[in-house]
Amino acid sequence: MDFLTLPEGPVTLKNLTAPGCLLGQQGDLVSLDLSIAEGHLTDAAGQAVDMAGAMVFPAFVDMHTHLDKGHIWPRAPNPDGSFDGALRTVAADRSERWSADDLAARMDFALRCAYAHGTRAIRTHLDSIPPQDEISWLVFKEIRQAWKDRIALQAACLVGCDSVGRDTGFPHTADLVAEAGGILGMVAYPVPDIDARVRLFLTLAKDRGLEADFHVDETLDPSSETLRVIAEAVLETGFEAPVTVGHLCSLSAQAPERAASTMDLVAEAGLNVVSLPMCNLYLQDRQDGTPRMRGITLVHELKARGVNVSFASDNTRDPFYAYGDLDMIEVMREATRIGHLDHAGTDWARSFTTNPAAACGFAPPRLAPGASADLVICRARNWTELFARPQADRIVIRAGVQIDRTLPDYAELDHLMRTQ
Repeated sequence: MDFLTLPEGPVTLKNLTAPGCLLGQQGDLVSLDLSIAEGHLTDAAGQAVDMAGAMVFPAFVDMHTHLDKGHIWPRAPNPDGSFDGALRTVAADRSERWSADDLAARMDFALRCAYAHGTRAIRTHLDSIPPQDEISWLVFKEIRQAWKDRIALQAACLVGCDSVGRDTGFPHTADLVAEAGGILGMVAYPVPDIDARVRLFLTLAKDRGLEADFHVDETLDPSSETLRVIAEAVLETGFEAPVTVGHLCSLSAQAPERAASTMDLVAEAGLNVVSLPMCNLYLQDRQDGTPRMRGITLVHELKARGVNVSFASDNTRDPFYAYGDLDMIEVMREATRIGHLDHAGTDWARSFTTNPAAACGFAPPRLAPGASADLVICRARNWTELFARPQADRIVIRAGVQIDRTLPDYAELDHLMRTQ
């Protein structure tokens, strides 16, 4: 239950607390009042409600998810928690179970979770190895239309870099992506001709007017340097559309001088970086014994170079991450703990709101008159209160209306989870 039920009609929420960086102000947390009328923030005063210092955020942007994989864990658990185990398990489940009906039911379930938690925009990756590409992109277009008034949706195709070639099915997949208004995506890892494959990928994207989104170096092997290849290719080809790179785990395992020179290239190329700390903490350095490395990329060092750094959910209840619920407050809480954001400046809140919106081209979040009243309000009055509890009683306001935050019951998916 939400900690407060707001009155209907024009209302002024007094004595709220917000990160100053989201208001264009210096410092950490600031006090403010917000008035809501006819679905928007406004200058006109309404019925006053004392919010007692409750923290407010603009509704969140989750820029790296996998809606097509979501919630398959009960029928396809990772056998050993490893990255290879996740790859094998997902591949088998995809080939056997990912019909249009299966995808639509699981994707809608996940979106209802995200909506209840306060997310307004999502970019998902879609496994697009033929013939799955034909199925998944059709389903995505239907889901995007059905959800257009609640969550803005984007999709990027996902194939291994080994599948990128003129004589493979990838050009057809790229055409499907273009027809759907999507983003061209691939997983980049060290193969002998990775440079040529990245450049071909960028050519295919440019020819279709598409942005690019890469999974990059999702390993703690320091010799994995496809991030460097991508940055150099973007610079040398003059690729102008936005480019996003996610994971970058190997960067944290490299010698400081080598990592620094790669990050300089990332900054020069203007790449957007998204870190996925929960999934990477789950998969990376899993071994016989205690893990010693976190897997998170060098977010502080990238941010210091002016790189646009964001955080996102990544996988949800699938072999790549057994947990999660597309809850960006959980992502913010865990990223703060895992990445030690708490003593590193006062503007990290942008990495869950403003930065991902800019990277993806979603409407920028604003807490100012004229903006849509899309808000997440927590009883917590400061950071330690916010991160100490899951904020299960938060208020979510969309277009000025306080929504029902009841989460869907996992039992809804039971009929899809029966093993064959």
